[in-house]
Amino acid sequence: MTLPTPIPTPIAHAADTRTEMQKMLAGALYHAADPEIQAAQEASFAWMARYNGALGAPQAVRDALLAERLGAVGEGAVIRPPFHCDYGFNIRLGAGVFLNFNCVVLDVVAVTIGDKTQIGPGVQILTADHPRDPATRATGLEFGRPVRIGANVWIGAGAILLPGVTVGDDALIGAGAVVTRDVPAGATVVGNPARAR
Repeated sequence: MTLPTPIPTPIAHAADTRTEMQKMLAGALYHAADPEIQAAQEASFAWMARYNGALGAPQAVRDALLAERLGAVGEGAVIRPPFHCDYGFNIRLGAGVFLNFNCVVLDVVAVTIGDKTQIGPGVQILTADHPRDPATRATGLEFGRPVRIGANVWIGAGAILLPGVTVGDDALIGAGAVVTRDVPAGATVVGNPARAR
């Protein structure tokens, strides 16, 4: 059995003058306890309380709430509450995207979901990552790797997409699959770790 190639952790540079938020958005090592980052997360939590409380509201009300927080919302995109995310502003939904109940998107960096993609209940899309070196991890530094999902993808209930994954157009991800590497366009993957069927 061949083990996957380890993912390199971004290197912190002592002379890096960017804010922690700028580092986070760039996929560099950053401290999540930074006040600017904490304020953005608190704003997201307040928004989620409003959005998740709007389950019984008309779709137009939920549409307006999505447009208020997410980076982009294509025409006809729907997220059924409850929905959970880190920030919201790093999430871009294409036209006709559908996320069913109880999805989680950890969007410390970009999450892009293409047109007409359907995502089942309880799916987790994770960009947040942590250093592999235990000493670096103990400092509290984190980083993110973007997740890109193409158009007309179907992701079954309870699937988990790990940081840095790209899913090609027209792919199908089985319920409960754990996607640890890129999925080619048109492929069907199932299992843990997800493999082509």
